[in-house]
Amino acid sequence: MLLTAHCSLLTAFGLLSAGWVSALPHFNAALNFTTFVLLLTGYFFIRRKNIIAHRNCQIAALSVAVLFLISYVTYHSQHGATRFLGQGVVRPIYFTILTTHTILAAVIVPFVIITVLRAKRGDFLRHRAIARWTLPMWLYVSITGVMVYVMLYHLYPSR
Repeated sequence: MLLTAHCSLLTAFGLLSAGWVSALPHFNAALNFTTFVLLLTGYFFIRRKNIIAHRNCQIAALSVAVLFLISYVTYHSQHGATRFLGQGVVRPIYFTILTTHTILAAVIVPFVIITVLRAKRGDFLRHRAIARWTLPMWLYVSITGVMVYVMLYHLYPSR
């Protein structure tokens, strides 16, 4: 609610133009893909026992994900929903991807918070135990966000 009011105020003063808002889906897809790459890179580093590089990648992934969330809420508070125009067999495929993406995007939030808090406290045994669940879900959410974007804005764009 506060973010919507903030965006409305920015729009009223000409600081948030319709052109800028329409660029947000592209920016959001880039943020999702960046999160995906950072998560995989962080996993690569921890498998090689490079804890500092792992921590830096995971903090960067979390930061990019928070930026994505702000951008996503901003876009949808100003634009609303975009209809998927694909027909035939692609339609249930799209909605399956979108539904699983949306559900896991909500489910992942407490997992990420707990995973980060356990690492911050130095509780690495329990951090590792939950990270085994958090990482695949977060990777799935990130990459399916990109897939939804490609299907919605490039393969079957609204006219």
